[in-house]
Amino acid sequence: MTVGRIKSAILGTGLATALAGLSACTTMVDNYGYVPTDMQLQEIQVGGDTRESVADKVGMPPLEDFRRDNVWYYIASKTETYAWRAPETVDRQVVAIRFADGGSVSNIERFGLEDGEVVTLSRRVTESAVPDMGFLRGLFSNTSLAPSLPSEDAL
Repeated sequence: MTVGRIKSAILGTGLATALAGLSACTTMVDNYGYVPTDMQLQEIQVGGDTRESVADKVGMPPLEDFRRDNVWYYIASKTETYAWRAPETVDRQVVAIRFADGGSVSNIERFGLEDGEVVTLSRRVTESAVPDMGFLRGLFSNTSLAPSLPSEDAL
């Protein structure tokens, strides 16, 4: 192999490594869920359409939890993840189609991320099953080299 070929191979490897490193820092975009478009929603007549006709025109919400007695929810979310950072929700759309007691459509509402509030659904705290023993005591207690450490009562 000549010196020129070795330099070309090293340069090509370095360039490929640099491109791989740059591509690892691109933003990953994830889209979840489904929301009917405005054109699809315009086809639904308030007071005229029923659950069955709404299902024919825009489809049913994908999860049973989104189909309640008096309202159907359609939810779509867009998140972006950049490198090591936590995913960030950049867009969320919620469409609520409400039904009257007779089964006809009574209202159609659209909400965006800017309309939302953070709601705490549950605030339960679970006690840890692991005793509070410190890092070193926990590290040595799981090995066969565990020294006899004094108990917490003796400290």
